[in-house]
Amino acid sequence: MAKKFILKFLPHPDVVMQNRWIKFLGPRLQDPSLWHINRRSCSSGVAIGVFCAFIPIPFQMVIAGVAAILLRFNVLVSVSVVWVTNPLTMVPLFYFCYLIGVELLGVEPGHFEFQLSFGWLVKELGAIWQPFLLGCFAVGAISALCSFILVRVLWHLHLLSRIKERAQRLHFRRRQKP
Repeated sequence: MAKKFILKFLPHPDVVMQNRWIKFLGPRLQDPSLWHINRRSCSSGVAIGVFCAFIPIPFQMVIAGVAAILLRFNVLVSVSVVWVTNPLTMVPLFYFCYLIGVELLGVEPGHFEFQLSFGWLVKELGAIWQPFLLGCFAVGAISALCSFILVRVLWHLHLLSRIKERAQRLHFRRRQKP
């Protein structure tokens, strides 16, 4: 069930490998462990994706994909999960990371007004980069660990329910026989 649910949302590996932007990686993408759906590859792929989602740079999907390829975990899961931070969630999540970094460093939070401009980003990031990056690393690492454990636990619970259902069906069949 979990495998079927995940497969509904992921493109087929052949479609991905034929993409002109990815095709240059060639044989590196032929490794079956990069596309296999199991507890190990999915939970690790989710953890990589969540950690990379909190890296405050553009092209987080590329970093997640490369990390998944190098560590031999599910590429599609790791790249998909990066979208936890999207244009709608990025500002509140990164502000939360900044506040966590401020608490970890024990400094006073800076007061600033957000403006959507490159000049504002360079100016303000120069003043707050230490707590911001520390917070991003801490929140990313803790979120990755929690998501890894959560996927493992949910997968295990799903397997237990499947085993229980199978046992009930078998018991029902035995009772039906005369």
